[in-house]
Amino acid sequence: MIQLNNIHLAFAGEPVLEGLSWTITPDRQRIGLIGPNGAGKSTVLRVITGQHTPQEGTVSVGNTTTVGYLEQDAQELDTERSVVDEALRAFEHVKTLEAEERRITDRLESTDDYESDDYQKLLHRLSDIQQELVTHEAHRLRPRTEAVLAGLGFEPDELERPVRSFSGGWRMRVALAKLLLRKPQFLLLDEPTNHLDIQSIDWLEGYLREYDGTVIIVSHDRYFLDRMVTTIAELTHGQITTYAGNYSYYLEEREHRRELQRQRYENQQREIKEIERFIERFRYKADKAAMVQSRIKHLEKMERVPPPPSEQATVTIRFPEPRRSGRVVLELSRFSKTYETDEGPVQVFNDADPLTIERGEKIALIGKNGAGKSTLARILRGVEPFDGTREEGHNVDMTYFAQHQAEALNPEHTVLEAVRELAPSRGETDLRTMLGAFLFTGDDVFKRVAVLSGGEKSRVALARTLLHPANFLILDEPTNHLDIQSINVLIEALQQYSGTFVIVSHDRHFLDEVANTVWHVGGGRVQDFPGTYSDYRWHLEHGSVEAPDAHLTPETDSDQTKEKQRKGGPKTKEQKRREAELRKQQAEALANGRGDYSELNSYKLQQLYETAEADILEKEEKKSELEAAMADPALYNDADRAKEVNAEYAAIEQELAELYEEWETLAEQISAREEA
Repeated sequence: MIQLNNIHLAFAGEPVLEGLSWTITPDRQRIGLIGPNGAGKSTVLRVITGQHTPQEGTVSVGNTTTVGYLEQDAQELDTERSVVDEALRAFEHVKTLEAEERRITDRLESTDDYESDDYQKLLHRLSDIQQELVTHEAHRLRPRTEAVLAGLGFEPDELERPVRSFSGGWRMRVALAKLLLRKPQFLLLDEPTNHLDIQSIDWLEGYLREYDGTVIIVSHDRYFLDRMVTTIAELTHGQITTYAGNYSYYLEEREHRRELQRQRYENQQREIKEIERFIERFRYKADKAAMVQSRIKHLEKMERVPPPPSEQATVTIRFPEPRRSGRVVLELSRFSKTYETDEGPVQVFNDADPLTIERGEKIALIGKNGAGKSTLARILRGVEPFDGTREEGHNVDMTYFAQHQAEALNPEHTVLEAVRELAPSRGETDLRTMLGAFLFTGDDVFKRVAVLSGGEKSRVALARTLLHPANFLILDEPTNHLDIQSINVLIEALQQYSGTFVIVSHDRHFLDEVANTVWHVGGGRVQDFPGTYSDYRWHLEHGSVEAPDAHLTPETDSDQTKEKQRKGGPKTKEQKRREAELRKQQAEALANGRGDYSELNSYKLQQLYETAEADILEKEEKKSELEAAMADPALYNDADRAKEVNAEYAAIEQELAELYEEWETLAEQISAREEA
């Protein structure tokens, strides 16, 4: 258990945490720690791990409690080691045991006195070590490590490459792999999806869902939070408020709580005013003195209801109105792109089909990391040489925002100087007005870039991007380091934007809200799909379209997908095969008298539960249709048909009774495992 009690922490006199208390238990909780940029989310995690010492309050972590922490910044890695060897350092304690096992074995082989106490002690120690190695499944360490690295996007031929040959984002994946492999009781993840592509985020969701410990996640990815967490811990004004549910539930419940608090506050304020009016009116009347004193004491003892919290200020981005471009914004001929590297040529695009961007298109550019998304963005921008031709349309004004632009800001510049650098002719009042829209008000504009948070730097970089009107935007990971409120306002701004854009992003909720076309990059080509991101995923899962690479893992367990499957759409052969396999497992479990399904893992148990639930819905719908038919007097004009319908109805009722019994058993099994 982890307990934070009355924590007070300030930096340079500015309070960050003010009387924060929080108890976290190791019973497989999935907690989303949220709050605006600068609220202190990372600070709370560092207090838990002992990196920050509070000025007041206590932090209690059990002596046997293990805590793992993935920070946003680069981790300490041995960059000379290969990827797989560095990840295997997660098992250094096992490696130490194996080394001790070898030393003891060598000593035993060189000893002739088999009856001595030393020999017997060595045998006992060797037995203990071997038992511990079996417990840790030492023989499976490398396969487990390779599986985790593969899930995080590493190709088999990349595992032996030195860590130093990878970018910072890929090094973060190695650090994440080491942390996951250690399996601490409490896993603290600070923006774990920032450096992952959509496929790797899908894998991480599945891994964390089965993780046998408590996971605390700081993330701005609403889609990820909705699918992953069962509790929201909101950090505002230096304190934490918890909500039982995912992010969408939190939004509804927060509004409900605030409305109740507003009503209580207003009712109490009316009561206070009435009492004060009474006191003022009768203060000097002797016959009312006792009543006045009673009211005064009542006021003094009254526990005051605090006013409802004011809404947090957010970025209010509005794109400058651009001039109208021609119908065709950009055209690429059939194209190829190859990079020359130390290991030889790397082909990113191989005779890819021509691409056309038309006015008003809002394009989501997706694909695994390394597939060529950023390369294609640079080709579209006109700064990347390639084999093919690129032609801009009439009156096209283009602006480009890259994810590295926030890091490329001059750290010695103030916020005001950072924007003035790109618009020297614009007046200070004009620039400060624009910065105000990005929450840089008053003296904030004189802060040096060096002291800004990641989210603040991203806002400065976005402000620089919007200094000049443009009708064609290319945005590479614009939401990185922005909090959820700021992302929501960026969504609103893009929804109102009248121009054309291409966005590279791994934020699935963001893409779903702003894009009307999906380009999936992979396998040396680009797949063009007209529709939203969710539409594209649904068609992938139902076999209507084919992914351009083999690495896309369908989100078969998303609520949205389940709902669409219930509403219809053709099932693929693979879906039918999986469902048949699940039903076979159900039949075998029942035939063997295994009503508790004890030999199935949690994943298959959940699949069986969902299949039974889907079957119940299907049977209930059929039952309703039969009941409607039986209520029609015309049915009984045909005796044979009436007999057939009644027999079918009886069979459906029997099947439903069995399905409900099975469904309840599965629900009990899942609940028991979650409580274990």
